[in-house]
Amino acid sequence: MRRQIPVVLVAGFLGAGKTTLLNHLLHNSSGARIGVVVNDFGSIGIDAMAVAGQVDSMVSLNNGCLCCAVDASGLDGMLARLSGADLDVIVIEASGLAEPRGLIRLLLASEHEHIEYGGLVEVVDGAEFNTVRAEHPELGEHVRLADLVVLNKIDRIADGVRETVEELAQGVPVLGVEHGRIDPAMLFELPERREEYARQLSFLDLSEEDAADEDHSQHAHTKYDSVEFETEVPLHPRRFMEFMENRPAGIYRIKGEVNLGVPGHGKKYTLHTVGAFLRLRRSGWAGQRPATRLVLIGAGIDGEMLRKQLRNCEEPDPSQVDSQAMLPVLRFLPEE
Repeated sequence: MRRQIPVVLVAGFLGAGKTTLLNHLLHNSSGARIGVVVNDFGSIGIDAMAVAGQVDSMVSLNNGCLCCAVDASGLDGMLARLSGADLDVIVIEASGLAEPRGLIRLLLASEHEHIEYGGLVEVVDGAEFNTVRAEHPELGEHVRLADLVVLNKIDRIADGVRETVEELAQGVPVLGVEHGRIDPAMLFELPERREEYARQLSFLDLSEEDAADEDHSQHAHTKYDSVEFETEVPLHPRRFMEFMENRPAGIYRIKGEVNLGVPGHGKKYTLHTVGAFLRLRRSGWAGQRPATRLVLIGAGIDGEMLRKQLRNCEEPDPSQVDSQAMLPVLRFLPEE
């Protein structure tokens, strides 16, 4: 089965640092191949970005905001141009005028079978937060809609801004960074090192901030927390889904495979979450020993507490579990 490509939405008001963040990802991709949809709206001149050897690895939309200039089928057309390439992730850099809710609806309405929702990253200008919020009160709603908030320019942040953003985020992970330097592994899977792709991507039109900055490949990324959990004891489907639907604040992604062991439902359930979004797919174990293997990624998360909560989901005798307990799981499976 062909691997699905995550599509990450990057939004934020003008000047927040979206282009800087994208530039950082391209320069620190660790061999990942990144396709880009750019929605300039005439405000950010990055059309000179070139991706060597891949004619369609960038799509530019400069005739309006993505959220209102195209419908789901139009977005599918853009993604189709990119998904044919051997990409690891597609990043949509939205116009500073775009409406995040519309972007999320567009992507979730996509019928393209080879892409998946990779989350909404809202970039917030830490230096100009109070001014931007006064001009755009909807900023608070944008923060609440995000799956990850990147609080940029923390080297110039005003007193109390971080606390305000975290309050607005209501449990969504908030990463404080300088110059958009976020670890790409927070957003997408890094491939095994592929030397032949190390210089595959270049970003030729840098922002003034980046041009004045030194080589930021030498800077440490803002790090995330990663927690691993593994057990061969099956999980109780209802207890596990209660954990998933009430997962602690700060978790951005959960990925892995789940063993439920309920009679008639003994397949492998591959799990993918980004923020509040949750998707399950089932397949055979293909010779694997059935086990739950999960990685939880976020900011400021308590690893021991998470492992304890997951251990509380274990069910040593799944044969005694009522099949009705599978209903919360089945509603997250695609139609087969």
